[in-house]
Amino acid sequence: MKIYDELVARGLIAQVTDEDEIKELINNGKAVFYIGFDPTADSLHVGHFMALCLMKRLQMAGNRPIALLGGGTGMIGDPSGRSDLRKMLTKEDIDHNIACFKKQMSRFIEFGEDKAMMVNNADWLLDLNYVEVLREVGTCFSVNNMLRAECYKQRMEKGLSFLEFNYMIMQSYDFYHLFKEYGCNMQFGGDDQWSNMLGGTELIRKKLGKDAYAMTITLLMNSEGKKMGKTASGAVWLDPEKTSPYEFYQYWRNVGDQDVLKCIRMLTFLPLEEIDAMNDWEGSQLNEAKDILAYELTKLVHGEEEAEKAREASKALFGGSMDSANMPTTTLADDDFADGKIDILEVLVKTGITKSRGEGRRLVQQGGVSVDDNKVTDIALAFAQDDLKANPIIVKKGKKVFHKVQA
Repeated sequence: MKIYDELVARGLIAQVTDEDEIKELINNGKAVFYIGFDPTADSLHVGHFMALCLMKRLQMAGNRPIALLGGGTGMIGDPSGRSDLRKMLTKEDIDHNIACFKKQMSRFIEFGEDKAMMVNNADWLLDLNYVEVLREVGTCFSVNNMLRAECYKQRMEKGLSFLEFNYMIMQSYDFYHLFKEYGCNMQFGGDDQWSNMLGGTELIRKKLGKDAYAMTITLLMNSEGKKMGKTASGAVWLDPEKTSPYEFYQYWRNVGDQDVLKCIRMLTFLPLEEIDAMNDWEGSQLNEAKDILAYELTKLVHGEEEAEKAREASKALFGGSMDSANMPTTTLADDDFADGKIDILEVLVKTGITKSRGEGRRLVQQGGVSVDDNKVTDIALAFAQDDLKANPIIVKKGKKVFHKVQA
């Protein structure tokens, strides 16, 4: 099976503009394609995971990826899928986040001469002259068409700022610039990016003529992938300091029965024949499939050793053992204690199990918290610092979230 057909079979392609040409380029290793990453945080999360895996697949097939870091667009903020204005980031924040992204991306993609490229759109967007942009680019965009774009629709009722309205033009200009400077002939993005991506394709063709060869592909699940990046307790990050390998493993181990094979097909590099053989799995076999998914993805992100540790810790805990050797752990500092004690609500916040004391209070009142397998019923339950030094505790949320706490 050729690479384009494999992408289709894995459920990764939603829409394309020029399928025959796209298929020809990808299957023959002639695609120079980009995917954009706006640095809105200091770590990539699982919502970016599909894009990284796609870049890796295509690079393995001989195509050349361009990882576009949004140092310029990140100063505006993409309104797609947003109900309100994004937090405005400083240039220092953006530069720090970009440095973090670069380090993480290098685990997935091979960068270097004649390999993948990494570029920052701040290098060209921040130097643009506003009047020149209006004359050169603004004439290629219809305001009527822009207002009909899906990426703006849900913001129209609450109010769409002129700042965000310009995002489509900036993203389109990125593709135009990459096409001219690097021969980039293809762009990939989530299905929520379709309008922005078409803008780039149209800009190239209007500015450079009908012979300009630029195409777009969207990923079927990328917008859903962004939702994947959020859980009840916050985001699932690729940085092990923010989401431990064990927590990352458990996230994928706990996907719904209806999603596990879809995730294996889209995100792992297991052969399709092996995955297709799982189509009839049910019951306990689906738990085995979840373990395969969690192990393969943890190995991709954190390496085989950490994946093995996470798998063993998961088996021990779900097998009834409280072996905490590889469990996520929080070590409380002296100033975390008041008069030598800390209450259960503060413990839940310090461990990241809940975002606030109020959320923790509700969780305890609903019977969702246990300490050393004893259900917590009193929100005033407190632990002495000396006791936690001598005997760490295991805090459990529901049936699947475990965390060791020590002083």
